[in-house]
Amino acid sequence: MTAQKTSVPRVSVQTDDFDLSAEVAALRAGDARVGAVCTFVGTVRDRNEGDAVASMELEHYPGMTEKSIEAIIDQAVERFGLFGVRVIHRVGLLQPMDQIVLVAVTSAHRGMAYQGCEYIMDYLKSLAPFWKKEQTPQGARWVDARVSDEEALARWA
Repeated sequence: MTAQKTSVPRVSVQTDDFDLSAEVAALRAGDARVGAVCTFVGTVRDRNEGDAVASMELEHYPGMTEKSIEAIIDQAVERFGLFGVRVIHRVGLLQPMDQIVLVAVTSAHRGMAYQGCEYIMDYLKSLAPFWKKEQTPQGARWVDARVSDEEALARWA
């Protein structure tokens, strides 16, 4: 099964912000099969683990990160019958309230769209090669995956 037309890239790792409405419109464009669209947008919080967060810096391994996300998308398309998928993950220095990640999927029905979106996001949080460093009043610290992220991933096994 193939997801979406080749005119819309499935994966972008970028420093620039994204426009949710424009991304969803591009993902849906010309595909009359679509009966459901599900999106998730993750943002930078101003607190984590009880501490104030002044900023977050995200790093990735170019090439490897995109390939890893493409593999996650392929699995989701096969498993949930998705028509289109768009993943944008920002890197670089971000501030509280900035958008970090977009996962958008289209399918025939809402159940498949919900599950496909959640599946991709669970894999992104746990397995995609990104490294996050927060600036707090106590200094810089690297952010590890949460136990809850690992538990969410395990239910898809």
